[in-house]
Amino acid sequence: MGRGPKEVRAFILEDMILVRLKGLLTQAEQQLAKSTEGVDLIKQLRMTLIKNARPILFKVIGVSPGLSRSRSTLTSVPRATKE
Repeated sequence: MGRGPKEVRAFILEDMILVRLKGLLTQAEQQLAKSTEGVDLIKQLRMTLIKNARPILFKVIGVSPGLSRSRSTLTSVPRATKE
């Protein structure tokens, strides 16, 4: 999407990996995030990107395709962000 986040924090909690990205939104996305519809659009776009990159992500973190039944992804985009 052009640039990376300003801050990244990763946590391993038992069988879960949590990655928190700050400062990730582009200027256009920051404007979209001012409305509920814009936030929904950003979430849809990000979820599609994550879904398409999932095989690469699992390869990078060393997860075997048959290892886990549960592969949930949760994203959150704050409304009216001050990034």
